[in-house]
Amino acid sequence: MHFKLIVTFVEDDKTDRIMEAAREAGATGATIINNARGEGLKGSKTFFGLQLETQRDVLMFLVEEHMAREILETICKVGEFDARPGTGIAFQIDVEDALGISQQANVLIEKVEKEL
Repeated sequence: MHFKLIVTFVEDDKTDRIMEAAREAGATGATIINNARGEGLKGSKTFFGLQLETQRDVLMFLVEEHMAREILETICKVGEFDARPGTGIAFQIDVEDALGISQQANVLIEKVEKEL
């Protein structure tokens, strides 16, 4: 079984919706890192010298490679990444090896066999 790591940077108020949508698309869980910071093409807005930024979360999903693209597109749609600038970004990385996923692997084998 081969895996992809989907890394997503999202506005913290969208984390729960994205998690729910990713699960419906086939993700079996995620690691969430709270209070991340980032900037896109445009810098942060300032008000009297103070930066006004929304809090971001980093969501990391380890998913089976055959399901990765659908999950990635679902995250992008729910997070409105292409609809509004600065709302978030998601990308996937090949995973060479993974341990500690035997419980999830059993569930994923059934899902992947149904799709293929």
